[in-house]
Amino acid sequence: MGVDTTIVKCLECNSRNLFYDENRGERHCQDCGLLLEERIVDQSPEWREFNEGGESTNRSRVGAPSTNLLHDKGLSTQIDWQNRDYAGAAINSKNRSQMYRMRKWQMRSRVKGSQERNLSVALVQIGLVCSKMGLPKTINERAADIYRRALKAGLIRGRSIEGTVAASLFIANQQLSTARTVDDFAKFTKLTSKEISRTYRDLKRKLSIKTPVPTPMVYVARFVSDLGLNSETERRTREIIKKAEDYELTHGKSPSGIVAAALYIAGQETGQVRTQREIAEVTNVTEVTIRNRYKQLANNLGIKLEI
Repeated sequence: MGVDTTIVKCLECNSRNLFYDENRGERHCQDCGLLLEERIVDQSPEWREFNEGGESTNRSRVGAPSTNLLHDKGLSTQIDWQNRDYAGAAINSKNRSQMYRMRKWQMRSRVKGSQERNLSVALVQIGLVCSKMGLPKTINERAADIYRRALKAGLIRGRSIEGTVAASLFIANQQLSTARTVDDFAKFTKLTSKEISRTYRDLKRKLSIKTPVPTPMVYVARFVSDLGLNSETERRTREIIKKAEDYELTHGKSPSGIVAAALYIAGQETGQVRTQREIAEVTNVTEVTIRNRYKQLANNLGIKLEI
């Protein structure tokens, strides 16, 4: 088995100073010395090959490592759809029907039970949403791991696969700070923001998942790129947000709304003017929110705009 990621602190002294010894396959507390895990198997691929002459430079001895992106973790076999044998010659018509039946039953045997069927469908949907939104593979893998945990804990029953998939992706987004809002996930799924948020909160509570508090700084680079603004405007936007955080003007406010207002102010100051409607379409906040936020920032930070 691999490292148990659910253990985050020592069971004896509650210290979080844990050490993983790769050579011994053990994990222990560095404060009290308690051994938390042993005989941990390294799941990473083996990149060494030995032949008669010693160690070779060829790195093709082993197959691909296991992955959470497939319901069977990529450990099962698959019969090729082409009707050819191992030498590449075409299979005669007499054996084609037999190969067809073998291929059909092999595909059926890969998925056993309702949980595996549920997982196989969910992982495909996670991959599709990540592809549509341009999310990195790390988000795909983290969301797949969260969905597996939810399925194992029995949290999928009574919920739609789409809702749990969207909530898992949003949790992964929050953990890895990829600057996506709940409205972005609602746009690429058939769900509303309220449905995703409700499932998101439920999964976080029941799986004991902690996510960092989203800050406006996370969204700056993405919104600047979408609006086609230059680096000077981005720098000024970050300065405004930093001052707003120092004056505690961001507390209790939506990060997207703060970024939208700061972008509007920075655009006016640097000559990269964008209308409130253009900013609202990119940031998924209303024009009223932008007006309220930018007036609040301008009044409290002593910024004068000629509008």
